[in-house]
Amino acid sequence: MSYDIALKRIYTPSEPADGARVLVDRLWPRGKRRESLNLTDWYRDASPSPQLRRQLHEGEISPAVFAVRYRGELRDHPENLIPLMRHVRRGKVTLLSAARNLEDSHLPILRDALLQVLRGEDAADAEPPASPPCFAHRSESSD
Repeated sequence: MSYDIALKRIYTPSEPADGARVLVDRLWPRGKRRESLNLTDWYRDASPSPQLRRQLHEGEISPAVFAVRYRGELRDHPENLIPLMRHVRRGKVTLLSAARNLEDSHLPILRDALLQVLRGEDAADAEPPASPPCFAHRSESSD
């Protein structure tokens, strides 16, 4: 199945083609009123932890180390992706952030993690039952 996840700065005006607009930052964007953003949701739990974000902004870690650690946070807490996965399964989703450069932000990593989990679920659903009792149950019900 194909999923449509776009990335956009929160300061860019909303468009009807955005689909569900989800802000994925821990901090509220400066100077923005909630009513003006046309948000579907503000979901903080899938954003980098405050400690990880602080380490990157203070220059304690490189962007490459940040990316590895953020992927680890997402892997260690897969439940944090579930609300976003629900939005993506319903249609187009635009992930929003106040970051100046989206390609160097956490959003591409988050999008990749979402797509990986969604495709993994889709592949698991497409596989036939693995255990013989499952096959036996199928033949019994068709009799």
